[in-house]
Amino acid sequence: MCADSTQIKRLGGDPPSPYEDPIGFSRVVSAGPWVLIGGTTAVDPSGFVVGTTPYEQTLEVLRKLLHELSRVGFGAEDVVMTRMYVTDISRSEEVGRAHGEVFGSVRPVATMVEVSGLIDPRMLVEIELTAYRG
Repeated sequence: MCADSTQIKRLGGDPPSPYEDPIGFSRVVSAGPWVLIGGTTAVDPSGFVVGTTPYEQTLEVLRKLLHELSRVGFGAEDVVMTRMYVTDISRSEEVGRAHGEVFGSVRPVATMVEVSGLIDPRMLVEIELTAYRG
């Protein structure tokens, strides 16, 4: 990362998550050639969770992540790492299939781990990513 704070841009989500203000976080941080997008779920601004399966939720999360990347001039091809948090690792194939549909040709470093739960029990998947353009 760069040490010059004038190169750091912090953005809320578009649309914002209902959790951003109460928790106090940025959805996207752009720092020089790096972009970091925090954990993103399939929740919409009203609190509705889009999708009922891990596959459906992963597609929605990845759509949102690509939209956030586009706001700072980046795209899927710039993604170097994804971290996928799932509530049921036995359904990892569904999450992996959706991830492969979006990033199969990019092939970022990826991690998938099972967690005991997310902020809302209807959420099955949360993904964060790192992108770089040198």
